[in-house]
Amino acid sequence: MVLYNLRIALLSLRRNPVLSAVIVGGIALGIAVATVFSTTRHVFARDPIPGKSGVLYYVRMDSWDPLRPYPGNDVGGLPTQITYRDMAGIMKSDIPLRQSAMFLSSLYVFPDPNVGRPRRSPVRLCFSDFFPMFDVPFRFGSGWDKAADAGPEPVVVLNEEMNDTLFGGQNSVGKTVRIEDREFRVVGVLAHWRPRVRFYDVTNNFFQPPEPVYMPFGWLRPMQLRTAGNSDGWGPAPSTPGFEGLLVSETCWLQMWVELPTPARLAAYQDFLNSYVQDQKTHGRFQRPLNNRVTPLMAWLRERGVVPPEATMLMIVSLLFLAVCSLNLMGLLLAKFLARAPEVGVRRALGARRIDIFVQHLVECEVVGLAGGALGLLLAKGGLAWLNALMKTVLSAPNVTAGQDPRFFQLDVPMTVYSVLLSLAAGLLAGVYPAWRICRAAPASHLKIQ
Repeated sequence: MVLYNLRIALLSLRRNPVLSAVIVGGIALGIAVATVFSTTRHVFARDPIPGKSGVLYYVRMDSWDPLRPYPGNDVGGLPTQITYRDMAGIMKSDIPLRQSAMFLSSLYVFPDPNVGRPRRSPVRLCFSDFFPMFDVPFRFGSGWDKAADAGPEPVVVLNEEMNDTLFGGQNSVGKTVRIEDREFRVVGVLAHWRPRVRFYDVTNNFFQPPEPVYMPFGWLRPMQLRTAGNSDGWGPAPSTPGFEGLLVSETCWLQMWVELPTPARLAAYQDFLNSYVQDQKTHGRFQRPLNNRVTPLMAWLRERGVVPPEATMLMIVSLLFLAVCSLNLMGLLLAKFLARAPEVGVRRALGARRIDIFVQHLVECEVVGLAGGALGLLLAKGGLAWLNALMKTVLSAPNVTAGQDPRFFQLDVPMTVYSVLLSLAAGLLAGVYPAWRICRAAPASHLKIQ
C-alpha cells in the first residue's frame, strides 16, 4: 500500500509540474533558512568533548576586593580566573584524577633560516595532564610526563601546522626548536585537532583555533613569561617588584581545570577548596564570603555565553519562517486536492475508505516535503559556505594561524537528520488539513447518473 501511495503521489506531482515546483520551492526555502540558522547554533552548543565533558570542571575562587563587586552584571560575581599563588596551593591536592593550570603566552619561534623568518606565535603553558584530560590526539609522539613538569624539562608539543612549517610535516620527535633564547626538544606532534570552540579557554577569544605550541608550565618562572590573554587584579602594589611581584599579587590570570570522575571526588575537592580558603582567610586574604565554584564544562560554556543569544533568536525566527511557508502552501495544496474531487468521489463510490484517501494525500504531502527538504539542504550548504567565507574574513587577523580549517559551520549527521525531520514536519503541517478536507468530500455530489 505504501508503494502504491508513493506511485500515486509521484504521478500527481508530474500532472501539475509548475504547481508542484512552486510548492517544493516554498518548502525548500523554509528548510534552507531553518537549517542554516539551526546549524549555526548547533556548532556553538554541541558538546565539544562527548563522553567526558561531565567529569571536567573549571575552578574559580572569590579572591576579589571586598569593598567592590567584581566587574559585570552579576552582583555575586567572582573572577573568571585564579591567581598564581592560589594555583600553586590547590595544585598540591591529589583528589583530582588529572589537573592543569594554564595560560596563553606569545613567544618568538625561530625556524631554520632556510625555512623562514622568526615569528611570534601563541604558546600555551600547561601541565602534562592537559593532553589526556582533553583527549588531545597525537600524530607523532605524545605529551611530556610529570617529571618534565617538575624539572621543568625543555620539551614542547607542536600542532600539525607548526610542524609543517618547521620540519616539513616529518616526524619531528627528538628534534629541537628554538623558542625565544632557549632550545626545546619536540616530544609530540598533534594530529588534526580543530574544536569549533576553544572550550578549554573561553576567557579569551574562544573562536580562535588551538595554539601551535605547548610547553611545560614550569617555564613560566625561568623565562618570566606573562599572559597574552585576559587578566584582572586589585589591591595595592606588591612589596616585591617586577615579575615576582606579579606572582604574589591578587592578579587573576590563570585558568584551572580538574578531572573528577566520581561525585565523591567532586565533594571532596569542594571541601578541599573551602578548607584552603578558610586557611587563607587567617592570613588576611579572601575577605569576601566563601564562594568557590567547581563548574562542569558544559555549564561553564553556557555561563560564558559561548552560544550567542542572537544565534538562538535567529534559529527560533527561522523555524517560524518555515512554519509560515508551510501554512502559505496549505492553500495551494487544498486547491490542488479539491481539483480532483471527482476522481476521489469515484474511488469512494467503488469502496475506498476515507482513511485510505487521507493517507494517500498525506503521503503526497510528505513526498513534497522530502523533495523540498533535499533541495533545501543543497541551498543550506551554499548558505553555510557563504557564512564560512565570512567567518574566515572576520578571523583573518595576525593572531590566526595559517592552515586554520575554514569550514567552521558544517552540516553533520545530527543536523542532516534534523533537516529531514523538519521537511517531514513541514509537509505534514502544510498537508494535513487539505488531506482531511478531500477525504471528507461527499462522493454523491461528484457522480452523474445517466
